[in-house]
Amino acid sequence: MAKPGLDGHDRGAKIIARALRDAGMEVIYTGLRQTPEMIASAALQEDVDAVGISILSGAHNTLCPRIVNLLKENGMDDTLVLVGGIVPQEDITTLKAIGVSEVFLPGTSTEDIVTFIRANVRAQ
Repeated sequence: MAKPGLDGHDRGAKIIARALRDAGMEVIYTGLRQTPEMIASAALQEDVDAVGISILSGAHNTLCPRIVNLLKENGMDDTLVLVGGIVPQEDITTLKAIGVSEVFLPGTSTEDIVTFIRANVRAQ
């Protein structure tokens, strides 16, 4: 779970991280103000199945493609990339086209996120 860019609000990321832990998943929260390089490096070092990106700043169209590309450059093509936060509906198709696995908007239940991860990590 990561908070890229200058966004300093991490309450949602912490709620999701807790819900994933409660569901029995191992979660690594990298903290605030992470660069795409820092996120990809942590994902590679920890050999993760999924990268969760919490973004509220509106920079998703800049930061998410960079994170996806860095993961691919490091051979992590099968790693789920999940985005949560404030993402306009019209940007979701673009994000998915560049490799984002799913976008979770405000109000999505934590159970839906857990279910998606379980279904898609096992499918790999």
